[in-house]
Amino acid sequence: MEITDIVQLIAEASDDRKAENIVALNMEELSSIADYFVICHGNNERQVQAIARSVQNALEKEDIRVYRLEGFEQARWVLVDTGDIVCHIFHKEERHYYNLERLWGDAARVELNIHGDQRLRNDLS
Repeated sequence: MEITDIVQLIAEASDDRKAENIVALNMEELSSIADYFVICHGNNERQVQAIARSVQNALEKEDIRVYRLEGFEQARWVLVDTGDIVCHIFHKEERHYYNLERLWGDAARVELNIHGDQRLRNDLS
């Protein structure tokens, strides 16, 4: 599976649990932390945890190793780390505070093919 397919898989698993404003950033030229970031948010702690579980399960189903899952208990900012890709699942309040999209504003956005209702949810955020 190509890395961009894994990015897409993570986005779809997030969308399955109604994650909002799903964004993927190509970090290859900007950071040694990961090649890609996937960023999204949920509106409460239970939703953040459900998104993280969905991402983890989707990756494991494809035999993609999750090296770290951090922040799950607090569910304010959960990291799902595959090594090449880090998925940041925020609580809505933390997402606005940390604003990773602005921090990494030089990163190219990756086009995602997710369900049609995602655009509507993005517009309402």
